[in-house]
Order: sequence, then C-alpha cells, then structure tokens
Amino acid sequence: MSSFVLAIDNGTTSTRAIIFDEHARKVGSGQKETTQIFPQSGWVEHDPQEIWANTVEVITRALDEAKLNAGDISAVGITNQRETTIVWDRSTGAPVYNAIVWQDTRTQDWVDDLLDRVAGAEITALTGLPVTAYFSASKVRWILDNVPGARERAEAGELAFGTPDSWIAWNLSGGTNGGTHITDVTNASRTLLMSLDTLSWDESLLSTFGVPAEVLPSIRPSSAVHAACVSPLEGVPLAGILGDQQAATFGQAAFAPGEGKNTYGTGNFLMVNTGTTPVRSTNGLITTVAYQLSGAPATYALEGSVAVSGSLIQWLRDNLGLINDAKEIEALAETVPDNGGAYFVPAFSGLFAPYWQPDARGALVGLTRFVNKGHIARAALEATAFQSQEVLDAINADTGTSLPALKVDGGMVHNELLMQFQADLLGVDVVRPSITETTALGAAFAAGLAVGTWTSTDELRKLWSEDKRWSPAMNADVRDRLLRTWKKAVTKSMNWVDDETPNEG
Repeated sequence: MSSFVLAIDNGTTSTRAIIFDEHARKVGSGQKETTQIFPQSGWVEHDPQEIWANTVEVITRALDEAKLNAGDISAVGITNQRETTIVWDRSTGAPVYNAIVWQDTRTQDWVDDLLDRVAGAEITALTGLPVTAYFSASKVRWILDNVPGARERAEAGELAFGTPDSWIAWNLSGGTNGGTHITDVTNASRTLLMSLDTLSWDESLLSTFGVPAEVLPSIRPSSAVHAACVSPLEGVPLAGILGDQQAATFGQAAFAPGEGKNTYGTGNFLMVNTGTTPVRSTNGLITTVAYQLSGAPATYALEGSVAVSGSLIQWLRDNLGLINDAKEIEALAETVPDNGGAYFVPAFSGLFAPYWQPDARGALVGLTRFVNKGHIARAALEATAFQSQEVLDAINADTGTSLPALKVDGGMVHNELLMQFQADLLGVDVVRPSITETTALGAAFAAGLAVGTWTSTDELRKLWSEDKRWSPAMNADVRDRLLRTWKKAVTKSMNWVDDETPNEG
C-alpha cells in the first residue's frame, strides 16, 4: 500500500496541498492565495468557487512536485478555516452567496438583539461557545434571510450549508454527482448549533438561530474513511477532517490532557487538550472538541481565540505602507531596544478571548514624539505575545495547572524576536517543531490513521521533533510592568462602538 498522505489546508489567506511520506516528511506541495473581499466595513468574504478551483490547482501542483499520481496517495485529509460559512445549491453546485469569513462582524447587531431575548448562558452551556457573530449560526441565518428565496429553498432541502471542509469534501467526492455532505465534530462544534455532550445538531439551537435542519451536513469523526474522491484524486479515500486549530494541535502530537499549542497565523489560537470530558470555562475561553478517532469518544479542549496577530502585520504593510514585505517587520522592530512606551491593541473586529468585547476597536496608545516606526513595529509584534499571555493565564486558571512549555506553529514562529518575547512574558520555554506546517500535518495524521498508514497516536508522537527552543530571560519586574501597562491599553480599546458611532467604512 502507498505510504503517501495528502493534506488539503484551506486557510483564511490561502489554500495549500502538502504530501507527506510515512516519516511525516514533506515531499510535495502547492499553494495559492485566496482573494479577500471586503464589501463594506466589518464584512469579510471569500468566493467559494475560487476556493474549490484553487484546491484542485494546489493538489495538482503538489502531485507534480512530488512526481506522484493519485494512485500513489493512500488517503487525503482536509483542514480548514472553521467558522467561515458557505451555502450552496445541491443540484447545481453553485453557491448562493459568497463565503462569509469567520472574521466578519455583520451579524453582531442581530446577535445582540438575540441576547436581549434569550439566555446566552444556556446556549454556552450547550455548545461551550460564547454567543457572538464569530461563529457560523448567525452567518447562515444572514444568508438565508438576505438572499431572495434562500430560506424557502433551504427548508425544501434544495440548499446545503457547511464550513469550507464540507464544501471541499462535497466537491472532492463528486459534487452534484453524488457528493458527500459531511463535516467533522471539530468543525460542527464551532457553529453554535451542536451539543457538546451529544455531538449532534440540537433542535433547540436550530430553532433559536433560525437554521433549518435540511441544510445541515452529517457529523462524522475526525479520523475515519468518509468517501472516495473523484479527480484529481480519483479513488483516494477521504479519511480525515479537522478544523485548522484542532489539526495543528493534532499535528503537534498534543494527545494527552494538559498538552497544547499556540498557532501564530492570521489570528492566534491557543488550544490545550482536556481529555474526554469537556471543561467549562469560567475565564472567557471556548470549550471545543479537539478531535474524535473512529470508534472512540471525543477528546475535548479549551481554546483561546485571538482575532488579529499576523493580519496586523499585513495591515501595517497594506494599509500604512510601513513595510513592503511582512518579513521586514522583525528587522524594523530590532532597530529599537523596546516599544518606546507604545502599545498596539489590534481589536479591529472587537476583542476575542478572554474578553469577548465586540464593541472594542483597535487602539495605538502611549504615543509621544519619541515614538518612531520601529517602536510601532515592535508594539505590533508584542501585541501578539501579550494577547497569547492573557489566553494562557485563562487556560491555567480553568485547568488548575500550568503548561510546562508551549509548542508553537504558524507563519510567525520564524520571527525570533517575537518568540523570545513570548517566552519572556509566559515565563516558560517556547518550542518550535521541526515541521512547522502542523495544520496540514494534523490533517494528514488523521487521514493516515484511518487507513493504516500509521497505527496509533503513540506512533505519531514519535514523529514529532523539536527544532528550536526559547527560554525566559526577562527580569520579573520588567515583565510585570509590561503586562500591567498592556492591560491598561486594552481598556482604552473597549466600548468604542455605540449606536451613534459613524459608519466605519
């Protein structure tokens, strides 16, 4: 049997395909950027047809680079941006509207009105999630209510809803010619529509959010054979599906309670395994499903989601022209020894964990005439570390334990200045793995487990190895002062939006 596994990684800014061998070595890859669509302030969309076309292209590129064909691939796994919402016509395969991306805040007013009528705590108890526009439920409702005829067609069973994993899986398994409409427990757990305890769609939640059951995908384990693929992976078993942060956790071999990781990407996502019993957060975190293997109970996790980290660097490049390339940010930040008293709170879409303040907006505070662009660059990098510190504090409080070290992955982990500052703030070692494409690797691991490429999570753990480690080196008094000032800066971003706030666009 072939020992190669292909992972499809649909992220917020690009879609990638990576082929791994049985030693978890990358042998081929392809990547293509996703067009970001901003129809108005607070709205973020993608074109689902572009996502699928890009998926086909990057699969072909990866096969070509590895000099392999579909017959050489033992399984394919999918990982994806989670809360992003797509609704399409089952008979034609055409989306009825653009994908509404997880960062999109257009439904927050509707959510606020909902919370005036229902008890948000009861929804959180069922789902493990705070009731915000971040998750999929209100996005589905918006599409059904704003596309002419969509709600009636949905109730008649003519439309399908899914996060990008469902869209890719449906097309990859045949689309209008018998495509399988599925999602896995990790993605379903991010919709505000699934019960954490039963791992099934909840009728009371469907009623609350106005989402007809007829549009929903079937919920499956993360690692199991789900369907056979069509071209360009003709006959290959689709055997793994994981939301991107769960996939990164799986790829980091965080299989035991207390093990976790932090992903530094468009946003930051710190996730810690809590075992087979969900831990309900009292400190502003999300309780979610980490993964489920075929025939086994689900494993749960606590997660802290930060909306803006890597995308802040993109904003400095694209909106301000402070740098020409994201890679320049570290060198610019190193032109100064510290932040010069400047703090950047990137609450562009409100504050996520642990605050959940949708009415917050970005703030650059502590400015004096001394501050220059180097200080601003450094403040932007430090913002990522400060936000992660607050999330880890919340996780430690909820679990009653402290992580002995933090495994990290994502595009920003090659920024040495950031990684050292993160270790200094956390007071524990920060560890980068040899394979930093852990999101794709996690999807490959899930798929390979299902078909026997790997036989156990113990075998997967042995494939993980350390590349570099950063240890704390900051004076405790300096650390405490920085954190105290950061928390003060965060308060300046809160309660910005009100009924009389001018249109931000």
